[in-house]
Amino acid sequence: MPETPLISLDHEELVIRRGRRTGAYTIVAVHSTALGPALGGCRMWRYESSADGARDALRLSRAMTFKSAACGLDVGGGKGVICLEPGTPPTGTVRRDLLLDMADTINVLDGNYITAEDVGTSSRDMAVIAEGTKWVTGLDRRRGGSGDPSPYTAMGVEYAIRACCENRFGSRDLKGRSVAVVGAGRVGSQLAKRLAKAGAKLIVADIDERQREAMEKLGARWTDPSSAMLADVDVLAPCALGGVIDQVNVGLLRCRIVCGSANNQLAHEGLADDLAARGILYAPDFIANAGGIINVSLELGNYDPALAREGARHIEHTMSELLAIAEETGDTPLAAAYRLARARLERARR
Repeated sequence: MPETPLISLDHEELVIRRGRRTGAYTIVAVHSTALGPALGGCRMWRYESSADGARDALRLSRAMTFKSAACGLDVGGGKGVICLEPGTPPTGTVRRDLLLDMADTINVLDGNYITAEDVGTSSRDMAVIAEGTKWVTGLDRRRGGSGDPSPYTAMGVEYAIRACCENRFGSRDLKGRSVAVVGAGRVGSQLAKRLAKAGAKLIVADIDERQREAMEKLGARWTDPSSAMLADVDVLAPCALGGVIDQVNVGLLRCRIVCGSANNQLAHEGLADDLAARGILYAPDFIANAGGIINVSLELGNYDPALAREGARHIEHTMSELLAIAEETGDTPLAAAYRLARARLERARR
């Protein structure tokens, strides 16, 4: 996992527990409940240390606050993390016990944090967590949930890319546009399918080769993540873990736009200025990838998939407005997005 710098704490709560069943560390960070209960996914990942897991939860929960605020949702920002030992992902009884340990940690917060699926977890995992806590979304549709939110995340990213192309090239049409999708997991693979259907020319990369055949059937050129990051393309779409743009490679990128689904794509936020100085349009990731949280947030009321699709499509409008504001003020799009989110948070606090 890319190294991340220490961040200052401005969070409301941080809970770190060793599971009574497994002894594994389960972590929940609640950044803000100014707009409502903190909503954010549960990540199951291998970390070098529990401190790295806590750092990831802190960064991701902060991003969730700004994501929800900027997109007009009445939920706050939180994130759950299950710290795994090195090796293959757990299955069977071990996995079940890890998820129930996370449920125990969620219950400590008594509704201030509501979980959902994230990297390393699925709607099936959410069903197990739901056996131990009621504070869970993203359940299978047969259980009254909305199922896998990744199609809505991918949809939102596509529309964010369209807004960026309209801003940079004068047209939202993706036909003939070259896009490098780095990460072919649930979101990345679905984004690639949407982009291929829209006529884009694709480069796809992942450390896992299992998606290679499916991506090549789309007409994509398969390569390794390092090569894809530096490809000469219109759009670079990071769709795996965060921190992929750092001080080393920021000067080597050859794309015109960075717009993907990964959280915290920049190793530190000052890199947004470096990208702008090189003429590269950086679409704030917490705007582009908001389709998933828009979808699961609707489970807190009366879920309607039509509203979820409408919300994901509306990301194009949000991104377009944001880019226009950034141009008017001379800010980076990231700075403009933070200003938009902070204004809403401040109104809520008052």
